[in-house]
Amino acid sequence: MTDTIDALAKMREPVPSDQIHYLTKAANRDDKNKLGCKEQNGKNVSADGIYCGGYHVKSFHIAYWGHADLTNRLLEADPEWSWEPVSFDEQGLPTFDRNGGLWIRLTVGGVTRLGYGDSQGKTGPNAVKEAIGDALRNAGMRFGAGLELWSKSDLSAAVDDGEAREWLIEAEAAETIGEIRAIWQEARKAGADKDTLDKISVLGQERLS
Repeated sequence: MTDTIDALAKMREPVPSDQIHYLTKAANRDDKNKLGCKEQNGKNVSADGIYCGGYHVKSFHIAYWGHADLTNRLLEADPEWSWEPVSFDEQGLPTFDRNGGLWIRLTVGGVTRLGYGDSQGKTGPNAVKEAIGDALRNAGMRFGAGLELWSKSDLSAAVDDGEAREWLIEAEAAETIGEIRAIWQEARKAGADKDTLDKISVLGQERLS
């Protein structure tokens, strides 16, 4: 059986530089002047001093970790790692929320944490795979995997959002009105914001209707 401390320490190891990839976001959406993203072109192509070697207009770079590399890290940390959707539909398939997002539970070294992913509005089989990969990266981040790739602002927002959403997902997974009410009480005592409490209340009302 995998040692929990060793598994969690492995998850927190920095991402090797050769496994970091970049998405680009144009600094000016009307810009048509594409250049090679190399240091010699400087600020004419890179708005943040990162040079990815691609060919694009002046852009910001968004670092990400590929699904295969994350899977390899999970296997290194715990060969018996697993994930499961938080809920299933009538056909026994993972339930996606109204936004096309998927909540999962990721278990590594006997520790389970929540994650959320989506496919940015896409549809079809590839969209499902993209949502799963996104959810695994999100859950992996809560184990410290790839944490350094998040900007400080993104990291703060992601942690805050995840903490708020845990109350919602617990309420969505509750089987009775009584359980939802108990979750609402716990969330209030824990200092959950009004928006989160209101959403839990709406879930309770929907169960009654």
